[in-house]
Amino acid sequence: MGLFSFFKKEKTNLEKNENSILLAMPMFNNGERYNINDVIEKLKTFWNLTISDFTGDDNSAIFKIDGEMVALAYMPAPIPSEDIEGTAQYAYNWQTAAEDLKNHNGHAIVSIMSSQKNQKERFTILSKLLCSILSTSNAIGIYQGSQSLLISKSQYLENIDEIKQQGIPLALWIYIGIRPSEKGNSIYTYGLTEFAKQEMEVINSKLHIEELYDFISNISTYVINSNVIFKNGETLGYTENQKIKITSSKGQFIEGQTLKLEM
Repeated sequence: MGLFSFFKKEKTNLEKNENSILLAMPMFNNGERYNINDVIEKLKTFWNLTISDFTGDDNSAIFKIDGEMVALAYMPAPIPSEDIEGTAQYAYNWQTAAEDLKNHNGHAIVSIMSSQKNQKERFTILSKLLCSILSTSNAIGIYQGSQSLLISKSQYLENIDEIKQQGIPLALWIYIGIRPSEKGNSIYTYGLTEFAKQEMEVINSKLHIEELYDFISNISTYVINSNVIFKNGETLGYTENQKIKITSSKGQFIEGQTLKLEM
């Protein structure tokens, strides 16, 4: 089935506090795990990051990456199946996730602690740390429950160049939900609240899913990269003549107030 063959279930849109702890979980099969020395070396040599205040071992470690406190711990147990299965069902980016993960028996908990850095900087550090774990181990993928994301190892590592160029690897940070119906195609973001922004929805559009996906991806990237806050009643567009009305109202596919883009 194609990339846009699946659609997302409803999720709760919780209020997020910017600079809260960021969490992600690399998953492993067959009792495998990361090697902390290899991870640290990758952070230093490939990403040119400064590592300081290290304490710990392969079981658990705390250290700073460019002054940002991070924690890493290995858990010799699977992530609860109800968490994985619910997310895997709608992971159109990783259609074999449920099968690939059904026998995983270990995972790591990666935490980026609260700090004064902005969210783009903190998510970038998280992605660099996760890339370092994935590229130095046999981890099979990443679970980020706060964003309703399951990302395979290959997909995650495909974003290395984007991260190196200080870009926004949006698919690693934000889930984009898809809801086709007889009334039209709908699409929404899930994860912008991590950046202290309202989620966005397009409801029952006549545009193709692919076009909507590209548009909402570009707008989300712009919002994160430029720290833009759209307001109720404003318009946006790629050209002077394009005016897409923005309305803030109760979310249709996620709870809370969302920005509706009329397309």
